[in-house]
Order: sequence, then C-alpha cells, then structure tokens
Amino acid sequence: MKAVEVGAKAPDVSLKNQHGETVSLSDFKGEKTVVLLFYPFAFTGVCTGELCALRDELPHFVNDQVQLLAVSNDSPFALRVFAEQEGLEYPLLSDFWPHGEVSRAYGVFDEEKGCAVRGTFIIDKEGVVRWTVVNDLPDARDLNDYIKAVETL
Repeated sequence: MKAVEVGAKAPDVSLKNQHGETVSLSDFKGEKTVVLLFYPFAFTGVCTGELCALRDELPHFVNDQVQLLAVSNDSPFALRVFAEQEGLEYPLLSDFWPHGEVSRAYGVFDEEKGCAVRGTFIIDKEGVVRWTVVNDLPDARDLNDYIKAVETL
C-alpha cells in the first residue's frame, strides 16, 4: 500500500454522497482547494470523533476557498443516517462499490480489513496533492495540522 505523494496529480474521485448525489473532485478544479479525507467506517469511535471535530471547525474546511470531502467504504444509506445522527453537513462520500476503488487509487485501502485507513490529502485548485498524512486505523489525526496546511495554500 503506497499512498499518493505530494506533488502528484490527484486521481479523480466521483462518488455518491449521503444524499445519493454524485460528487466529483473535478467539480472543484480551478475553484477550491479540496481536503480529501478517508476514514475506515461510520459509527466507530475514533472516526465519529474526527468527523465531529471537523464539523465543529467547519468554517476552516467548507468556505469560498476550501471544500471538505470525507470518504469511507460505507454505503450511501449508512452515511445518510450517520450524517443525520451527528449533524454532519459536509459531503460524506461512499466508496462502497466497486468496493474501495477510490481508496485503492489513493493507496489507503487496507485489503486485510476491507476498509480505508486514515488518509488525508489536500489537493490544490489545479488538482495537485500539496499535503498528506496517513495514519493507521487506531490513530486519530491532528485537526490543527490540516488547518495549517490549508492556510498555507
């Protein structure tokens, strides 16, 4: 498993969100920096904590310059319930079928566990990866690192 590196062109993403709408990385090209965040599963402790922390700091991640896209291998139906339960307004994208295809393209799919590890990719307006962090399943990411990385672009 080798994650997409800084300086590489980001693989395009086109997935259904929790409302069944297709969201593509290319939708934001030339317009917004994208924070593309992979997480293992909805409803799990560390993931819920991370996604709620993002919710609480949302103005940093969803504004005129930046768009947050969170990706898991859950179905869109599960993501809808999760988003409603936790008050998550930003797009939760389903990499459910073909299972893990986008997670694999970014090099963050754990074949043994059948889910994405905690990978975050900050992609500039030209579609180039400018910052990345990949953590193992149990290790939460530091939100302040994202905020700093986004502010430097």
